[in-house]
Amino acid sequence: MYAQRKAPFAPRSNPGRFGYRPAPVRSRIGLAMRRGMNFGALDDAEAVMRGRGLSLAPMSVGEGGLNVGGTSVLPTAQVSDIDSGALKALVVPAGSHDPDPNAATALDEVIARAGAKGVPVLAFGDGVGVALRVLGRPAEAFAAAPAVLITGDAVEPLADAAELGAAAGRIQ
Repeated sequence: MYAQRKAPFAPRSNPGRFGYRPAPVRSRIGLAMRRGMNFGALDDAEAVMRGRGLSLAPMSVGEGGLNVGGTSVLPTAQVSDIDSGALKALVVPAGSHDPDPNAATALDEVIARAGAKGVPVLAFGDGVGVALRVLGRPAEAFAAAPAVLITGDAVEPLADAAELGAAAGRIQ
């Protein structure tokens, strides 16, 4: 009961000698913002990636920002960050199909640019089919996969959070 202690503050949510410490950031990765974006069957994907030291930087692929669940998300990364090497991977979440054809074209350009630079692409839900189509990989074998990691010529299906965590740990 912290109310009986003489300390003027409440204890941290993770008690211990040093309190709560988030995982150190190893790499910054781009998150291609899409309308209605989510991680499909792997709803804890963002927490898994952050726990493995990956920092998600939202990227605008179409319009300036998005409103997700009542929260405005503004872009902190640009497509040029893929070229400069500032982003070590690209995340393509699932999302609703935007009626704006420019948004679909911009998403395709980002994925193609990441593939050309050899940057790993993590795709989730319906983003799997989009990423595989743009990169010229066969999508039929991975249609049922909740997520995939595309690196070079290899496509690795990710079925659960443990496989996603292992794949995220390999991103440098």
